[in-house]
Amino acid sequence: MAWSLAQVAQHNSATSCWVIIDNNVYDVTAFLPDHPGGSKVILQYAGRDATAAFEPIHPSDALQKSLPTDKHLGPLTTGAIESLSLRSAQRRKSHDEERVERAQSSKPPIDRMLSLRDLEQVARNVLSHKALSYYSSAADDEITYAENERAFGRFFFWPRILRPVAQCDPSATILGHRSSIPVFVCGAALAKLGHPLGEANITRGAYSTGIIQMVSTNASLSFAEIAQARGSPEQVLFSQLYKPKDMALAEARVREIENLGYKAIFLTVDAVVAGNRERDIRAPFELEDMETASANGQIAEKPRTLEDAQNGEGLVTSVEGGGTAGALLQNDELNMSWEETIPWLRSITKLPLVLKGIQSVADAVLAADTGLNGIMLSNHGGRQLEFAMPPLEILHRLRKERPDIFDKLEVYIDGGLRRGTDILKALCLGAKAVGIGRPFLYAQSAYGEAGVVKTVRILERELVIGMRLLGARSVRELIPEMVERVDWQARGLAKL
Repeated sequence: MAWSLAQVAQHNSATSCWVIIDNNVYDVTAFLPDHPGGSKVILQYAGRDATAAFEPIHPSDALQKSLPTDKHLGPLTTGAIESLSLRSAQRRKSHDEERVERAQSSKPPIDRMLSLRDLEQVARNVLSHKALSYYSSAADDEITYAENERAFGRFFFWPRILRPVAQCDPSATILGHRSSIPVFVCGAALAKLGHPLGEANITRGAYSTGIIQMVSTNASLSFAEIAQARGSPEQVLFSQLYKPKDMALAEARVREIENLGYKAIFLTVDAVVAGNRERDIRAPFELEDMETASANGQIAEKPRTLEDAQNGEGLVTSVEGGGTAGALLQNDELNMSWEETIPWLRSITKLPLVLKGIQSVADAVLAADTGLNGIMLSNHGGRQLEFAMPPLEILHRLRKERPDIFDKLEVYIDGGLRRGTDILKALCLGAKAVGIGRPFLYAQSAYGEAGVVKTVRILERELVIGMRLLGARSVRELIPEMVERVDWQARGLAKL
């Protein structure tokens, strides 16, 4: 049966809620209480087209996994489809959409991008307000986010000279898999907010540059879609895992990861609840304010709906829900433990296991004692607990207090890495590799797959320059004696 817009519009309440997605009609009434973002998010679109809000943040198989087949009600009539298309064509673009279009048309050629900061600046211009607010947000006053980066300024090199460095190899192995540089893409959610192809851009860029991608549980594309985007069946993918409360769902997710050929699981343990990311939570209010002001700065009439103001902006969030992240983490497990969670995961998979989110030496030791394959020192990019210690500082302390840990498992860090010298400092202190998240989101948002490739090439160039100037021909020659933590501030160097 095909449905008219008038028929769908009758089902516009919590007692009977239908939505249109990609010209098909779905009855989501029974799903309202279980929606991770809360029922209000869906009810804003009850009886109407929700495609623009749904597609940027949901994998294509989300409806198949979430709704019984009898709730897939069928397509719209031809007339209804034509009517929606006409409405879309006639809809006035929002202030933010017009800004994005101008920025896209005037962005510089990619060959002018010399650093990761250059790529980020272009992305900040071309991203929608909602997408940028989500990508760039951090906890509270965003002090931890800033300190993650500042921490690298407290470590300086002791270069060695008169060493042959004509042959310099920046490659590394990560859980036994070769990577062209000691960097992997860290799991970061919702890449389609920045580019229509989303995580597929990262997958293809990683393949052509020979690095490994760790895929977020909350990616815009499904694990299957990302696996299908691989350049070859041999391309290595790792999977991030947020453990759901539902044990059957959790096990099914692990089985899916295995069956699709992912090579490791990174269990995220620092995000049992969403941090207080005010920049993200505030974004819908700011979008409303944008639409009340005319181009000349005068307050305009405000007949437009919240849907109009946020059209194309993805997930609509609320303060109570903790923003976008609060919606994504709503159904995840709060009661994980050393005694139960790790043995459970070990019992259902033989894949290498890494804990992502270690924030103390004590927990690094516990992780090594459980026989895990690796740990990632991380405070979630400063997005969770404000004043959590920068990962580089944890790495430094781990090297000083428990150097034996580095012989028991592989240690990685993420957070604040923007230069090849940042990576070199982490490697000198014992990190096997580093994870980088936001810069890849920014790069693919600005230039798609080419941006991902450019990011890797920039880091590769900076790494080789740095290794040669340090006197290291391979990552194995980067040792703790080559770096030292100093107490004076890097910003004071110009006065010395």
